[in-house]
Amino acid sequence: MLTSVVPVILSGGAGTRLWPMSRRLRPKQFLPLMEDGSSLFRATLERVKADDFLAPIVMCNHNHRFLVAEELNEAGVSARGIIIEPVARNTAPAIATAALHVLADDPDGLIFVLPSDHMISDFAAFRSATRIAARLAMEELLVIFGIEPEYPETGYGYIRRGRVHGEGQRVAKFVEKPDQATAEAYVASREYYWNAGIFLFRARTFINQLRQHSPDVLFAAEQAIAQAASDADFLRLNKQAFEMAPSISVDYAVMEKTSQSAVVPLDGGWSDVGSWESLAKQGTTDDEGNVCIGGTVVIDSKNNYIRSEKPLVAVLGIDDMALIATDDAVLAMPRSRTQEVKSIVAELEAHSREEIISHTRVYRPWGYYQNVDSGAGFLVKQIFVKPGGKLSMQYHNHRAEHWVVVEGIARVTNGEETFDMSANQSTYIPIGTKHRLENPSDEPLRIVEVQTGNMISEDDIVRLEDTYGRD
Repeated sequence: MLTSVVPVILSGGAGTRLWPMSRRLRPKQFLPLMEDGSSLFRATLERVKADDFLAPIVMCNHNHRFLVAEELNEAGVSARGIIIEPVARNTAPAIATAALHVLADDPDGLIFVLPSDHMISDFAAFRSATRIAARLAMEELLVIFGIEPEYPETGYGYIRRGRVHGEGQRVAKFVEKPDQATAEAYVASREYYWNAGIFLFRARTFINQLRQHSPDVLFAAEQAIAQAASDADFLRLNKQAFEMAPSISVDYAVMEKTSQSAVVPLDGGWSDVGSWESLAKQGTTDDEGNVCIGGTVVIDSKNNYIRSEKPLVAVLGIDDMALIATDDAVLAMPRSRTQEVKSIVAELEAHSREEIISHTRVYRPWGYYQNVDSGAGFLVKQIFVKPGGKLSMQYHNHRAEHWVVVEGIARVTNGEETFDMSANQSTYIPIGTKHRLENPSDEPLRIVEVQTGNMISEDDIVRLEDTYGRD
């Protein structure tokens, strides 16, 4: 039993290569990509719920904090801490902060660093590799998990295996993402693993190596956690201190420089779900090699990945393509170029397109809202409030709202009045009037909201009081 292993779940990634499904406010780790409809984040939690592990630490950003809290709640997991990174600084500062957090309580503590957005299908193999890694870590080694390459992938880093050490191997060399010819040579040599980005080591071993090889990262992490502030269920790192850290991966900061690294093979059906092609490889194909998800019609087409989240997608006479449709965007490309989706996202960002930031359905700690229609001076939304959910007490300077209850019981504050409404009842909220929506029942609440005014924007919200501590 590995009773002193603390999982550290890294959940700060944006998952841009899985656009248009993955977006800044709800990236790939929170999307229902598993076969059972659960998220990659939830699958990561399930892997570390066993008695071998202590309560996890989750590293995330401000925008994802309530998504993390909701996933933990639904999984029945009490976190050791949810640590908010005020700015993105890559993996080395994030891991340093978590290691310091553990080290403060346990000088011998082991930390198990896991990305929140990977698939691992063989749980038994995962547990076995973890136990081996823990035994090596107790020898003051920094252990990384390696994946036996199945094909010459150019989107992964590689690890050249060295001499045998106990149940693992020492690391001879880390190499960055290679070109196609180099990747083919690595796979043919049988001397290399894919770098899974999963680590296990003593917190103190990592901190000591960080002090030697990247002291600027350590200094910023120490200052950020020393000046951190508690905020409800979250620990907010000091922004000014954390910003001093260079944006650097743990590979560059420590693993490529240390002489104390080891690698343990993980034969567990691993995928980093880093592109639509990697998802296609996980899918079930039809007789023509097509992977089809959602409403699709496919005729005379082969070896395609076709996924629809809402509209019907019909294809005729196309081969080797990836086509992904959401309710507000469509992406089409050759399957051989799915690693290049970041260039699409960069182009959209240059044009300030909302489609890279949020979906039409936007999640909040109380539930979600979904934009239905909009035009000059109006916006129509569906608002879903989970049982016990409560929106902030607020008012707007530039818009009025009309609420119609579709399902459930709504407790409404409208000016100085508070009253309940049920299906087919409505209320009008004038500009500048304080108001609040609550769900006092055990059943879901669904309303239709019509906004009208000369400025229709989420920026036009003045919060007077909020249950969830939002500004």
